[in-house]
Formats: sequence, structure tokens, C-alpha cells
Amino acid sequence: MNKALTPFFITLFLISCNAQKTERIAFYNVENLFDTINGPNNDEEFLPKGKKEWNSERYNTKIDHINQIICGLKTPMLMGLCEIENKDVIEDIIHNNKKLKHYKPIHFNSLDARGIDVGLIYNTKKLTLLDKGLIRFNLPEQDTPTSRDILWAKLSYKNEVFYTMVNHWPSRRGGTEKSAPKRIKAATKAKEFIDSLLSIDINTKVILMGDLNDYPSNRSVTKLQEIMTSCITKESNQYGGTNSYRGQWNILDHIMISNGFQNMKLRIKPESGKIYSPDYLITEYKGNKVPFRTYGGSKYLEGYSDHLPVYIELSLKK
Repeated sequence: MNKALTPFFITLFLISCNAQKTERIAFYNVENLFDTINGPNNDEEFLPKGKKEWNSERYNTKIDHINQIICGLKTPMLMGLCEIENKDVIEDIIHNNKKLKHYKPIHFNSLDARGIDVGLIYNTKKLTLLDKGLIRFNLPEQDTPTSRDILWAKLSYKNEVFYTMVNHWPSRRGGTEKSAPKRIKAATKAKEFIDSLLSIDINTKVILMGDLNDYPSNRSVTKLQEIMTSCITKESNQYGGTNSYRGQWNILDHIMISNGFQNMKLRIKPESGKIYSPDYLITEYKGNKVPFRTYGGSKYLEGYSDHLPVYIELSLKK
């Protein structure tokens, strides 16, 4: 070997040893993914003879749209979903996408009156499911749970264990201030779960994702920011948010991480957080750029969702 080339090969060797593999983790509020079957929940609006004339053709278009986004996101190894009716609709997403043939769903039926749930899909070739569960809670002044559960899963990737939590907190219906205690209650229950993990090991890796129905400055979100780092900011896309309300963009869809992801083996850089905003997910309404949703009132628009997807990148040394 030419000795003059030796340092070059040493450099290549060092680069190879320190090479990192990147995987994506994502969340998406898919907006009212109902099946077309009349169930025990209040789903009459999304039936073939319902107000929105929700039929198999429209349902299949919605499934195709979600899979278009999953492929556009480079098929995340883990993806949280909300506004799904049941486990069947998650399985339809998986079964209609060849790239998801090694994926499985995680889902629990919530007590939400409309049957709106959260769920996860994960790549079984890359992740091992160690445990799963839900956090069910009463809202203020209620004796029984009526809200959407918080789903959690304990997973391992390359022998590194982490937790993920999928949230869809109570809406702002009735007014932001009046409904705020409901979201603060959801935040409190989420924080209690995270605190219980960190009390055992301060370096526990936790990813919290979801449509929190509150902005980064709201108390429910800042409560979690006491122990978590937000990855989605106004700089995460060109519009400054994941949702547009009355012409104003802001962040309703969040991903937060615990400090455990700062170690050198399994890392997530907060600045890796992005809001996925390709042109096909955006339309114009009354002169403003807004997410291209499925319906405008009862009018079928053939769009995607009133929210944009969010994602982070996880790095692991090979």
C-alpha cells in the first residue's frame, strides 16, 4: 500500500465507525378518519346516508392520501395518529401500503362519544414492543372519563429502550379560556406519567407527541416544557404552524422529548423537528394559505386534513 494514502484510509475508517443512521418518528392528525359502518359511537355524520355522504370511495381516497403522506415522510419507523375511529382504519392504512408490510398497530378504544381515538403504527423489523397501555382520566367536574385516552408504548430500538406517548387533548369548543382546564388536566396526567418514569431513571427516554389543542405559550403546554424539550416551533416550516384558524397559523401539533435523548448512542436533536408542508397539503381560502382539508363544512373537498404532520429525526450509531 502506498504509505502516502494511509492517512486517507484511516480517515475513512474513523468516519465509518462514527457513522449514524437516521430514522424518522412522526405524528399526524388525519382529521375524522371514520369507516363507513354504523358503530355504537356517534358517527352518523360519517355514514353513506349521513350529512357528509361518507362512502367507500371517499374513505379509500382518504386512506390513499394518508399513505401518500407516510411515503412523503420517508416511511417513519414510528408514527402516531389521531382522529381515527378504530383499529380497523389503522389496519386499512397498513394493508394498503406495501412499504408498511412489517408494521403493526397499537390502539385502545377510548370513551370519546364520537369514537375518536389515537393510535400508533411501528416497524416490527426495527422496533420491539415491550409494553403498552393507556392513561384514562376524568375531566374537571366529571365523574366518569369521557375524553380521549393518552396511549403509551415502551419500545426498544437496537437495545435502546424508549417510551412514546400519543395525545389528543380536549378541544377548544366552548371557548379557549372556558375549555382550558380540560387540557390542563390532560397535561397534568401526562406529566405525572413522565415524572413516574424519570423518578426511576432521570435518563429515561420519552417522546410525547400529539394534537394538544393548545399553543406553545399556553399553560397546558408550558407545564410539560418544565421537564421536556419542544421540537416543533414556528421555525419548523414556512407557515409558522400546523393549523390555521381565521387566517392565523400556529402550532397545535407537538413533539417533545426528555433529556435522555441527549446521550451519544441514541439521539434526537430538537432542531430536527419539522412540520411537513408540501404544496399538495396546502390550499387557499379567502386569500389565505391553509391546510387542504377533506371537508369544508359539509362540502367534500377531497383534501387531506386541517392539520399538517410533524416529525423528528432519531440518530443511532451503527
